[in-house]
Amino acid sequence: MGPWMYDSWMHGWFGMWPLPILVFVLLIVLILFLGKGFSARNSRSHDVDTREPAETAMDILKKRYAKGEINKEEFERIKKDVLA
Repeated sequence: MGPWMYDSWMHGWFGMWPLPILVFVLLIVLILFLGKGFSARNSRSHDVDTREPAETAMDILKKRYAKGEINKEEFERIKKDVLA
């Protein structure tokens, strides 16, 4: 038998192999967990509202007047109600 067969270094290395693997796996899980948390926070903070702004009552009134759906007198009367 050679000196390497029962060397304490080899016994310690092979006898303790689950511990380094466990530490490595836990480290990877921790990195993935933290990365996911940071990416979720960053995506929420940098969201850009791509929706068009809602039309106001005045916008709708102006469009109806421009299309000829209402005349000038109706436009002025409804405009007073909208702005009041």
